[in-house]
Amino acid sequence: MGRQLLSAALVGAAILVLPLAGCSAAPAASKTSHTAEASASARPTATPTPAPKYYPNGTAKGNKPVFDAVSRGVLAANASAGGRDVIDALVAAGFDRANMQLTPDRTTINRAVDSVLFSVRIGTECLLGQFSGSEYTSSIQAALSSGACLVGQTRPIDW
Repeated sequence: MGRQLLSAALVGAAILVLPLAGCSAAPAASKTSHTAEASASARPTATPTPAPKYYPNGTAKGNKPVFDAVSRGVLAANASAGGRDVIDALVAAGFDRANMQLTPDRTTINRAVDSVLFSVRIGTECLLGQFSGSEYTSSIQAALSSGACLVGQTRPIDW
């Protein structure tokens, strides 16, 4: 009977211990948190893109990124920005006001225009920009034989 009692005690102990072996929370929690830390540290972090730089002796192609960034920035800050806003921002970025042209913001009967065109001549090329509503487009074109960039009526940039 002693052996039967010992066997029964061992079986009973095993029955009690086996279910508890899988219930240990400490190792599973540390394993989970370790995995969560590894996942969090494995995520790439965004690095800020540096702002485009203006090159005073550069080409129209080389300065187009800053021309576009400044122009888009003006429009993003104020969807109803006018010509003076963009010219002032381009001058602040380093572009030469003397080489700029701008179309009027108002019609001859004092209504808002559908689009504003502006340009900066760099050498024999022109950076051309256009706001039309909240849309912005740009291009690089050869300067006209007159040295101007825009055809038609432009307004004086005399401020």
